[in-house]
Amino acid sequence: MSTMLKALQDLRAATEKYPAVPPPPYGVTLAPPPGYAPPFQPCPCGPCDETPLQWIFNLMTRSEEEDAAYPFKEFISKLDRTGLQGLAFLLTSDPDCFLDIARNKNGSNRIQKLIGKSDDVDEFLCAAILYRFLHFVTDKHASYVATRGLRVFAGEKKEFMCEELIRNALLIARDRHGCIAINEMLTDLDHPHYRNQLLDVVAHNAQWLSNDGSGNFVVQHVLKLNHPRSTRNVALSLRGHCIDLSFKKYGSYIVERLLEADESVAVVVMELVESDGDRLMRLARSEFGNFVVRKALKVTQKRMTRVDLFRGLVQKLMPFLPFLRKSRGSSIAEFLELVHQTQVA
Repeated sequence: MSTMLKALQDLRAATEKYPAVPPPPYGVTLAPPPGYAPPFQPCPCGPCDETPLQWIFNLMTRSEEEDAAYPFKEFISKLDRTGLQGLAFLLTSDPDCFLDIARNKNGSNRIQKLIGKSDDVDEFLCAAILYRFLHFVTDKHASYVATRGLRVFAGEKKEFMCEELIRNALLIARDRHGCIAINEMLTDLDHPHYRNQLLDVVAHNAQWLSNDGSGNFVVQHVLKLNHPRSTRNVALSLRGHCIDLSFKKYGSYIVERLLEADESVAVVVMELVESDGDRLMRLARSEFGNFVVRKALKVTQKRMTRVDLFRGLVQKLMPFLPFLRKSRGSSIAEFLELVHQTQVA
């Protein structure tokens, strides 16, 4: 066993691939408990030329065809608590190797199978994920390991994960893979305190995130959750910026979502009504903005409590009717003409 530990130390010193990241500030450590010696015998076939890290890497990342000969699921089912603990210790003993395994599709799937096997195993896995948290949640395959952990871990382990998630939420939300991970976490997080904190971070930074290629998907997702307080906070953050967003493809999706909610519809429509007439006309004739203006008309017409907003928007648009007919705003022109005919009749 001392030979194995020496090999781990030598390989760790020789293969530093990623920038050093300080350990999480919660007292979490990758070191085993005092006096613990992993009783796990790495290779079930007996002595071989592979180092322990090479063996664990190959075990976790081998192809599905290779796995079929001796399925990983069957392998771990034969391990007792001590064996599982030893496997988890070896798997997480080198942060770089563990991250490389998690970044592999097969490796990610097999780590996910280990999560929840026992509290001892989860201690090692949680500490290793926290140690490189940003690397995990912003990777295509490793992010599934982090989201699985957040669902399954309990007690302090879940709290540590939540704290890191909130601490890095804006960085994660603006990453192309991180935005997917944070959306899943927003949906599945079953800790009300931390979930509300995460929703608040997104809502209070909605303007910044809405103008980001990845962050806008997180704002859209928060609005899809139909959480009244968060929707109201997003609307307040975007007040005065809804028209600018409506000119953009993904920004227009966010504004349309705001128009669907009672908590936010007035914020958007008031901005349209109070805007400069020429700017409103340009919006109504634009590629994406015409959908926003048309939706604003329809939702305020249907809501009896928003009749004043509907009338104000119609009156604002009527002078531009001739300019809307032969443009992307032609459907808005047809709507306004129908409203005018109804009023005359």
